[in-house]
Amino acid sequence: MQPRNKWVHFVMSQDELDRMHQKMQEVGIQNKSAYLRKMALDGYCVNLELEDVKKMVSLLRYCSNNLNQYAKRANATNSIYADDIQDLQNRLEEIWLSAKEILARLAVIQ
Repeated sequence: MQPRNKWVHFVMSQDELDRMHQKMQEVGIQNKSAYLRKMALDGYCVNLELEDVKKMVSLLRYCSNNLNQYAKRANATNSIYADDIQDLQNRLEEIWLSAKEILARLAVIQ
């Protein structure tokens, strides 16, 4: 990243400044320079609600933990239970469905 050593100055009315602060709050940006730079270069800021992604990551962790437990049991006993594999497959299918929904919603953003 190049050093930012060039200054840009401009004047706003109080109403414009208030609107800018409101828009910064809406997208969750607190740094005025970052907001103005993003708007000047790209023309928009996007605030993504990532609750679905957090849920998916949680499910992935759960499946990873289960898979590790299954692997330990398989290594210790030289056997694995079909019910365990079916449970893991069901959870992975749920994760894939969540991923597809999230990607479909993100694809609409332009």
